[in-house]
Amino acid sequence: MRFYDRSLKLYETLSADLNFNAMFAQRGHLTLAHNDGGLRTMRWRAEVNKLEGIDSEVIGPEEIKQLVPFMDTSEDSRYPILGALYHPPGGIIRHDAVVWGYARGADAYGAHIHQNTEVQDIDVVDGRVRGVRTERGDIATRIVVNCTAGWSSLISDMASVKMPISTFPLQAAVTEPVKPFLDPVIVSGTLHVYVSQTDRGELVFGASVDPFASYSMRGSLEFTEELAGHVLELMPSIAKMRVLRQWAGLCDMTPDFAPIMGATPVSGFLLDVGWGTYGFKAGPVSGETMAELIATGKTPKLIAPFGLDRFERGELMGEKGAAAVGH
Repeated sequence: MRFYDRSLKLYETLSADLNFNAMFAQRGHLTLAHNDGGLRTMRWRAEVNKLEGIDSEVIGPEEIKQLVPFMDTSEDSRYPILGALYHPPGGIIRHDAVVWGYARGADAYGAHIHQNTEVQDIDVVDGRVRGVRTERGDIATRIVVNCTAGWSSLISDMASVKMPISTFPLQAAVTEPVKPFLDPVIVSGTLHVYVSQTDRGELVFGASVDPFASYSMRGSLEFTEELAGHVLELMPSIAKMRVLRQWAGLCDMTPDFAPIMGATPVSGFLLDVGWGTYGFKAGPVSGETMAELIATGKTPKLIAPFGLDRFERGELMGEKGAAAVGH
């Protein structure tokens, strides 16, 4: 919670810091509870959030209806909504604007960004990183950070660092744009669905990763049918909206659903991987803490529990609840 709270604070000033409009909108975030067990869990999460000074509370169906008038909060629905964990500071941000803003900021500070350049090998001598070999030539360096997604285990293999990671496809879809009607981000762990509306009026929705490990990034009809059905169970009145497109990406999943961050047995080879479906919201704080690690050689307190060696010690994090299906 401290980790993500710090990331949110950084997102709040990101547009000003980068002098680039990232279209950040703090509209609120609702995690729905459909049964007594789910509601009890939401209450636990709300109280722990409050202990950390985070604005979070459990609200009932009537309050949910006020926030989302199109939501079916009736008692006779297939999955009745008993309440929700309401997080007012949550919201959405334009993902490509964030990437372009960071790229422009990095360029302004003198970083060299080599696009469309394949890394072929990592040069390790006597247990220490010495450089990176690419299709366009070699780069000498004492520090390499593996912060890839989808192929992170393949990159680590180049440095002979083994990681307990499996790669799964993650699909999402977007509808035609309509007049804005949905402010908060809606998440249901029971239905494995999330939905939000962009500033252009499109509904963006997705689910958990596909149930099989693969490097394929092809969409499937099964995903669209199942996901659309769950979205309509929450908001039946949007049945006539048309899906414009769907896509898929790759997610690296760890056994405890928490990332792997920090040093490795190979000196100079650092990890910031295994983010699964929820790495985007951690982008700012990940960059901040990894930069501190590189500059000082000391692991920041915020990321100390995420080290690769936790799997050898048997001190897993169990962060599946943090992942949920809100990205």
